[in-house]
Amino acid sequence: MKQGNVVPVWRGKPSRLAMILLVANVAGWAQTSDAVAPVPATDAMTNAVHDLQQQVSELRAAVAEMRSEAAQYRAETADLRRELQALRAKPAPEVEAQQGSGYPAPAAPEATAPAAAATPPAQAGSIEQRVASLEETSQLLNSKLNDQYQTKVEGASKYRLRLSGIVLMNLFSNRGQTDNQDIPDYVTGPNQGDGNFGATLRQSQIGLEVFGPTLAGAKTSANLQADFGGGFANTWNGVNSGIFRLRIASMRVDWEHTSVVVGQDDLFVSPLSPTSFASLTVPGFTYAGNLWGWTPQVRVEHRFDIGDNQNITLQAGIMDNLTGEFPADSYFRSPQAGESSGQPAYGFRAAWTRMLFGHPLTLGAAGYYSRQDWAFEHYSDGWSGMTDWDIPLSGRVSLSGEFYRGRSVGGIGGGVSRSVVYIGNPDSPTTAVRGLDSLGGWSQFKIRATGKLEFNAGFGLDNPYSAQIRAAGPSQPYLDGQHLLVQNRSGMVNFIYRPRSNLLFSTEYRYLQSLGLYSFNNSADQINMTMGVLF
Repeated sequence: MKQGNVVPVWRGKPSRLAMILLVANVAGWAQTSDAVAPVPATDAMTNAVHDLQQQVSELRAAVAEMRSEAAQYRAETADLRRELQALRAKPAPEVEAQQGSGYPAPAAPEATAPAAAATPPAQAGSIEQRVASLEETSQLLNSKLNDQYQTKVEGASKYRLRLSGIVLMNLFSNRGQTDNQDIPDYVTGPNQGDGNFGATLRQSQIGLEVFGPTLAGAKTSANLQADFGGGFANTWNGVNSGIFRLRIASMRVDWEHTSVVVGQDDLFVSPLSPTSFASLTVPGFTYAGNLWGWTPQVRVEHRFDIGDNQNITLQAGIMDNLTGEFPADSYFRSPQAGESSGQPAYGFRAAWTRMLFGHPLTLGAAGYYSRQDWAFEHYSDGWSGMTDWDIPLSGRVSLSGEFYRGRSVGGIGGGVSRSVVYIGNPDSPTTAVRGLDSLGGWSQFKIRATGKLEFNAGFGLDNPYSAQIRAAGPSQPYLDGQHLLVQNRSGMVNFIYRPRSNLLFSTEYRYLQSLGLYSFNNSADQINMTMGVLF
């Protein structure tokens, strides 16, 4: 009976010992996985162990992926830190420029691990900010593009090109006989009749500026200016068809304190001219004390800063050796007396500048020399010493001008455009040739009543030495072959009104007086009204 009862109990319920062994084996498999081989079991137990191994492998892969993402987050955090430090180290203008480009400054990242979890919202906010910045930048660029569409000048070069100029109309009324009706320089005869009246636009100008690349730390640029004052077309109503004429064509290389200029440019040894819109074809007081010329040249300039708002500028260069003669031919070019000498003209200028009443005060001194070979090996040494000044007397009043003393300087406007006189027949090898001495200058008083209105008054004088002209006598083909001028004077009073930055109106009264060798003393005057549009 006892034996029969034991067997059914064993078959129906496993013993406690068997249960403990089974649990121990399963736990050992979970800890050691494939390192410990499972004990023999049924198919169900084998499947359970396989499932556990698969789950452990998936957990390991998930842990490895998390470690990789954490490393990536740490690298991104380090990059953001370096970028933030670089932005903090930059000067303020550079940071503003970078922020203005459409990219907001990055925020400082947190060093703790939770920052990695907060990265997606921060990135979302950064994307929204960038989109907003890009929209603002796009609108700004569109507005700038519309402005450029109105003002851009297309050129063959990739560099920036700027067009400028002035359309200028002059209405004039004259009394007296002068060399030019619209732009008189000296008087040729007494007052006869009722005078004359006319209009011209040949003083209109056009200019082009090109801003080139930076070479060896220097900015490069070029400037071209022309007008329609080259004469008159030989056709009906040709007086209103001015011939296109080159004024300035120069190239510049500018460092911080040094510049090199090559081309046809203003006469740098005599840099000032009176303010007058009634005379743009030639500067005011031409042949009346104002030395000038658009001369081919090569010059070097250097500026020394010597203190607060003070500097000294030195200029030196060579120029085409001009003597004031008319061209021998209208198509072919022949060497004139200065060019026949085989050397250029030389110039030097020093100027001191400082700020006074908000305007530059400038005092300058210059020298000029040219060797001239007139016919039959007759030589003349042309020279001149010049001074110039521009002095602010107050915030609205200034005084400017120039003075010169020289010999054989007709090529730059001295001696009423004459460099030498002949004592005898100029076609004879035995005729003496003498350089004409002259002195002169001009000065102008300026009042800036408002930012739109200014008043100017000035006087100029060119005085060739009368003793030398008397020695030349009637054999001298001086000026037009009839008049031997020993003095030329000019005065002017004008006002200039600019209602807008690109518009101007001007009225000027000019007085001219020329003194001749043989009781020639005549005067003339002109009233000139100017209307101009600058572009």
